[in-house]
Amino acid sequence: MSRVQSVVLLTLLPLVAGYAVLDQRPAAVVPKQPLITPSPTLPHGVTKTVHRRNLLDDVKGRVEGVLSDLGSAIPSYVASGVPNFFQDFPVGDDVQKSLGIDDEQIDALPTSVLNIPGYGNWTDQGWNLRFHGNVYKQPPTSQEKLNDLANIFLIDTDIEDLTPEQQAQARNLTASIFVLQQDDQNVTFNLRPAPTAGASGEQGGGGAVTPNGGNQRVRFPYPTTSQGDFDAFVQIESDGLADGNSTSDIQRLNVYTEGSNIGNATAYLVPPTGFSIISDIDDILRITKIYQPKEGLLNSFARPFVQWKNMPEIYANWSRSIPDFHFHYLTTTPEQITRNYMDFIYKTYPGGSFDTRPLNFSDVSATLSIRKYLLDRVFETYPRRKFILMADTSNSDVMKAYPQMAKDFPGQVQCIFLRNTSATDDGNRFPYDTSGFQDLDRNTYMFFTVPDDLKGIDISNGQCVNTTIPQNITFSWQGLPFGLSKDSGATHYTIGTSWMAMVFAIGLAAILL
Repeated sequence: MSRVQSVVLLTLLPLVAGYAVLDQRPAAVVPKQPLITPSPTLPHGVTKTVHRRNLLDDVKGRVEGVLSDLGSAIPSYVASGVPNFFQDFPVGDDVQKSLGIDDEQIDALPTSVLNIPGYGNWTDQGWNLRFHGNVYKQPPTSQEKLNDLANIFLIDTDIEDLTPEQQAQARNLTASIFVLQQDDQNVTFNLRPAPTAGASGEQGGGGAVTPNGGNQRVRFPYPTTSQGDFDAFVQIESDGLADGNSTSDIQRLNVYTEGSNIGNATAYLVPPTGFSIISDIDDILRITKIYQPKEGLLNSFARPFVQWKNMPEIYANWSRSIPDFHFHYLTTTPEQITRNYMDFIYKTYPGGSFDTRPLNFSDVSATLSIRKYLLDRVFETYPRRKFILMADTSNSDVMKAYPQMAKDFPGQVQCIFLRNTSATDDGNRFPYDTSGFQDLDRNTYMFFTVPDDLKGIDISNGQCVNTTIPQNITFSWQGLPFGLSKDSGATHYTIGTSWMAMVFAIGLAAILL
């Protein structure tokens, strides 16, 4: 064994051994009445303390020691396990300075709005609809400048080496990052019945119906935050909408932002009972390969989004066969770069509401906490609905958050489905921790490898497992990091050669997913 392999092995053995600890199972939570849940502002202290035992914390210190011993000139963001992009995006003055524009030029720019598809719930006060998004101005930027900025986000690739179509996408996505958020702005919306949204193959795009009314003008009650964000539930008028306590239909409304041609979205009024799916997007609905950093960035910044196998067929079938099925897409990708995500989903999958990572969740620990925060918010908004949770194993916060939801909200999690990415893509060396599932009912979750594994499952009646698909769950760390493999006897370890790329990829997945 070489000196390098010895150093890495000795460094990582304590790390691997320490991951077998299970979380304490929390006390059952009594379901509450539907809540008008607060907007996702950063909780006090969340940037300093996240209650988890995650790869990022332990790997950072240990790998830094290894790299120091090797005398490597590896960039610091690789050693930390977190890349220098997909977080700490420039805002406000930083954007203005980087583009060399003055206040007078900014004042002359038109205002734009990112309007994220929202969801509404029914309480004894009527319908309450969540409006959320961002108000910003798009500064003029030359193609040469956008090329320079785009190259920041590409690995071993220059934008000039891409096809013209890929160059255009990279510039557009880069431009969406270098925007000027507008604080203290008032936003007004116009609601109209939505005839269609999504691509499920059925009339209207699936997942909802067009209501008989709902036309109204809504003034958002709060000005935008210092980062241009707006996010709150607002009570709306019935005006021909069916009451939530008298219908099982999900009603679909178009939401138009006054004064902005691109600030439009579709919102969903979801009744108190029924089934909802909360679905991740990267490497479950589209091919991202986030565990291969160069490919992950090209697939996100430059290449057209591509569906993962026949997953659209699975979702379309569920939209047709499960009555009043609500689709909610949750990605922790920063909100500035999620237009492509929303466009892809609505062209490929049933229409549905969205959650993204707000601007005030920007550092690593906050990024790793936002998914659970957003999950809690949806569950608290619909305490009588049952949820299907969908994601993949390459995402460490999913592997912790999903089983925890079943414990924190007993009776609300109908099924958990997780794609085992390492079983079908040899480029994925991500470890995944299945210990959180040990106390769950084995019939409520399934690890799968291809979309066809999900065919024939009867979600409505609680059949969440395809018994023909082997599970092989050890309730511990599986697919151990950096090429380490653990025999069934837990005594033999081997070292691979891709451990440094794994540190980088873990960080990239934590930020993008």
